Amino acid sequence: MTNSTEGRERKTFGKPAAKRGGAKSFDARDKYERGSLKYGRRPSSGDDKNEDKARSFVQKRRLNKIEKDVHKDTIRLNKYIANSGICSRREADELITQGLVEVNGVVVNEMGYQVQKTDKVVFDGQGITPEKPVYVLLNKPKGYISTTKDDKARKTVMDLVANASPYRLFPVGRLDRSTTGVILLTNDGHMTKKLTHPSFDAKKIYHVTLDKKLTNEDMRLIVEGIRLDEGIAVVDQISFIEGKPKNEIGIEIHIGWNRVIRRIFQRLGYEVEALDRVMFAGMTKKNIKRGHWRILTELEVNNLKML
Repeated sequence: MTNSTEGRERKTFGKPAAKRGGAKSFDARDKYERGSLKYGRRPSSGDDKNEDKARSFVQKRRLNKIEKDVHKDTIRLNKYIANSGICSRREADELITQGLVEVNGVVVNEMGYQVQKTDKVVFDGQGITPEKPVYVLLNKPKGYISTTKDDKARKTVMDLVANASPYRLFPVGRLDRSTTGVILLTNDGHMTKKLTHPSFDAKKIYHVTLDKKLTNEDMRLIVEGIRLDEGIAVVDQISFIEGKPKNEIGIEIHIGWNRVIRRIFQRLGYEVEALDRVMFAGMTKKNIKRGHWRILTELEVNNLKML
C-alpha cells in the first residue's frame, strides 16, 4: 500500500468495511484511543476522576439490582419468562394470556402469578430458567486462558470476573493465553450461540505487533487470502497503523478459526510478538483497564440483539 493510498483512504475503527479483503489505513489516534486506554490516553484530570466515580456508582447499582432478584423467594411469572431471555415482559404477558405457559404441569393465564424458585416453568414444550441475563465485558490481560476451568490449574478469565455476577458466566468465544483484549462473558446461552456461530460473522479487530516489518507484497498476499488447513483465510481489512512502525498492523476479521491471525503471519515467515483485540461485535475496551471489567448497558445489549 502506498502512502498516497493511505492518505486517500484513511479510515477510523468503528466504521464498516467497504469491501471484504480490502486494505484500509487504521488511524491509531481515533480507533485505538476509543478501543484501548493504552493509545492516545489523555492526562488524568478532575473530570476523569468524576467520570470514574460515576461509572463505579452505575456498576454497583446494576449489580445490586441483579442480586436483589437472586435473593427473592418468588418472582412474577412474566418477569421469570423475560429473565430467561425469551421475550420482554409485555410479550410474556401475551404468552401467558394465550395459555402458552405451564407451571408445574398446569397452564397458567393469571396476570401477576408468583412463581416459586422450585417451580418448573415450561414454554413451548421446553423448560426455562429464571436467571436474569448478565453481560460482562472484560479487558483480558496476558497469561489467562478463556475457559471456565483448567485441569492444569492455570489462571482463567473466570478468576477476573468472580465478583461480576451471582450467576455462572461463560466466555463468548476464546482468546488464547498470550492474546489480550476485549472478551464478553455472559449466562445468555442464546446470545453466546449467536455471536459464535459462523453464519453470524462477528467482526473482530486486532492490533498485531510482528517481529519485523511487514512488506507491501506480504500485505497484498494477506488481502488475497492465505491458505490454511481449514481453507482460505480471508480478512476484511488490513493496514499499517498510522503513526506506528511498519511491524504494527491493524486487522479486521470475522472468521473464528483457532489462532488464525498468528497462523496467517507465520505462514509468511513472521512471528506475532503481541496480539490485542481492540473490538468485538462493536464493543471496545474504552474505559476498561487491563484486567478489569464492566457490565454492559441496556443500550449495548439491545445493539447486540439487533446485530
